[in-house]
Amino acid sequence: MVGIGIVGIGFMGMIHYLASRGLKGARVTAICTRDPKRLAGDWTGIQGNFGPPGTVMDLSGVNRHRELDALLADPAVDLVDLCVPSDAHAKLAVKALEAGKHVLVEKPIALTVAEADRMIAAGEHAGRRLMVGHVLPFFPEFAFARDAVQSGRYGPLRSAHFKRVIARPEWSTAIADTSKTGGPALDLHIHDTHFIALACGVPRAVQSQGVSEKGAVAYLATQYLYDDPNRAITCNSGATSASARPFTHGFELGFDAVTIAYEFASVAGEGRLMMPLTLMKNDGSIETPTLGSGDPIDAFTLELEEAAAAVNGHESERLSGALARLALVTCLAEIESAQRGCAIPIPASA
Repeated sequence: MVGIGIVGIGFMGMIHYLASRGLKGARVTAICTRDPKRLAGDWTGIQGNFGPPGTVMDLSGVNRHRELDALLADPAVDLVDLCVPSDAHAKLAVKALEAGKHVLVEKPIALTVAEADRMIAAGEHAGRRLMVGHVLPFFPEFAFARDAVQSGRYGPLRSAHFKRVIARPEWSTAIADTSKTGGPALDLHIHDTHFIALACGVPRAVQSQGVSEKGAVAYLATQYLYDDPNRAITCNSGATSASARPFTHGFELGFDAVTIAYEFASVAGEGRLMMPLTLMKNDGSIETPTLGSGDPIDAFTLELEEAAAAVNGHESERLSGALARLALVTCLAEIESAQRGCAIPIPASA
């Protein structure tokens, strides 16, 4: 049984705790927060862009710590699950790794490449896993898309367009503060750069245009450049939507044999499956594959299960710290491209 210690009981910490209740072979053995109400289990007032609102939690059987040092000294904790602000990722992850704990940290891995390198080096030196949670690959629609690309069952991928757009979230005023989150172009869009690298490979360069607000890039339109001249991959992502549509994401993939499309949106307070995952074939027919649960919390359960399996020795490409670093390098290159108005190469050694 892998013992998980959640550090940070905000929206994401609550989601991870809810997801942990469906785990096999792992459980939350400890939490860490300096908020006395939340330490006692009163999580009312926590809210985010999906999942249920916070409520009073039964924390019986869970060790509760006010300080990180106490959680790191807890023998019941094998895996430290960092659900803390992005600007604290590097400092806390390195501390946990040096204490001999495995680490799962929420995306992005860090705000700078230097911080990411320090985290990866700390994991290698300690002989412990550094894992980064970009939950998107655990959603059934995106898992299907990745498999379709990598299996080649529909022929080679010719074109792909991804999108992820939100309204300015009232529940996260810090999203525009680049010193804390990197801004929407990093905090939000890194989901896409990570998934594109995982499913399609790392591009050789990126070409982006952007919309900047208050000194931060709030929206990016990017073309990912590959050596294959017959592959066109693009993505639009940012925080510029009207408040009546606080979230939408999806993709359209073009293969020789089929076009695969999916889109979900929240519109006027209602979640809408605008386009269920659909295969559109050359003979004019369509197919809607049967997928697993679309509940976002179930995707986090799968992510935590894979992290626990990695603690037990199984490799996880989806949680790879090295891939998370590449996603960060790509995001930063897109921001630079938008600001400079030219293509920015992604170093082969990145």
